[in-house]
Amino acid sequence: MWILSSPRRQADWAILATLLMSCLAFAPVGADENATDDVLLGVGAHFAWIVFDAIEADLEAKTGRKISLYGKNSMLGAGCNAAIKLAKQATENRETFGFVCCPLSAEEVEREGLIVHPLALEPILILVREDNPVDNLSNAQVRAIFLGEISNWQEVGGADKPIVLVTRLHCENRPGHWKTILSSPKDFRKTRLNVSSAATMIQRINDFSGAIGHTGSTWVFAPGDRVKALSINGLKPTAANLANATYPFFRQLSAITNRTPSADILKLIREAQHGPAFRRVAQKYELLPLGPQVQ
Repeated sequence: MWILSSPRRQADWAILATLLMSCLAFAPVGADENATDDVLLGVGAHFAWIVFDAIEADLEAKTGRKISLYGKNSMLGAGCNAAIKLAKQATENRETFGFVCCPLSAEEVEREGLIVHPLALEPILILVREDNPVDNLSNAQVRAIFLGEISNWQEVGGADKPIVLVTRLHCENRPGHWKTILSSPKDFRKTRLNVSSAATMIQRINDFSGAIGHTGSTWVFAPGDRVKALSINGLKPTAANLANATYPFFRQLSAITNRTPSADILKLIREAQHGPAFRRVAQKYELLPLGPQVQ
C-alpha cells in the first residue's frame, strides 16, 4: 500500500489573474523600442510548474536573472495552451518560455514554431480512497475499469461496492498522458465523473469510498486526504519502474520555447534538465529524467 499525504496546493486565482494579465501585456515587437524586462518569465501546466518552482532559486543563481513562474493549479489544459502562447511570444525584450505536462505532436510543434526541451517522465498514479481494501491491480484490470467492463470492486477482490470512475481528460488532442490508460475519450465508461482540475479529482476520490481516478506523481496531497496510489502489476509508480518499462502509466514533462530562445532561457532550461537541484526534485517525486545529470 502506498499512501500519499503532504500539504496540498490550493487554487490560487491571483496567480491565474496575473498569468492572464501577463499574456495581455505582451505588445507586438517594436511597439516600444525602449521597453526592457530583466525578468525571465515561465508559464505553463501545474505538474511541470512544480518542478520549476522547486528549483527557482537555483535557476536564478545559474542565470543571474530574476525568474517569474506561473502555472499553479492550471485547469483543463489551459496551462499547456498558455505555455505555447507565451513561448511563441518571446522577443528580445521579453524573454519567455513555457512548460507542459503533455507531449506535443510533431505536427503541433511544427505548426506553432516550437522547440521541445524534455525534462522527465512522470508516473500517472491510479488513485483510490484509503479505506479501499484493494492495493494492487493489473494494467488490464485498470483498463477494464476505465472502459466500464468492470464496474464493482468485488470483481477485483474488493468489497461489494460500485466503482465510481473519476476522469480528467485534459489536452485530448495531444498524445500521451491519460492516453496511456485508454487512447480516446470515447473509450472511457460513459457513466463517470469528469473533473476540470487535479484538485477536484482528489476531492471526488475523498468523497466516494468506491472511487478510482488518476493524477501525476508531482501532485502534493493534503494531510486530510484519504487517498492512496495503487501498485500496478505488483509494481509501485516509481522512476525505476519507468526506466525498466514495467510501470505502464506516465506522461512527459517538458519545457518549450520558440525557435530562437535567448542564451539565458537556454541556460535556465539546461539547468532544469540536468542540474543537481532538478535531480533532487526528480527523486522526491519519482520522476525519470530524460537526459544525463551533471554535478
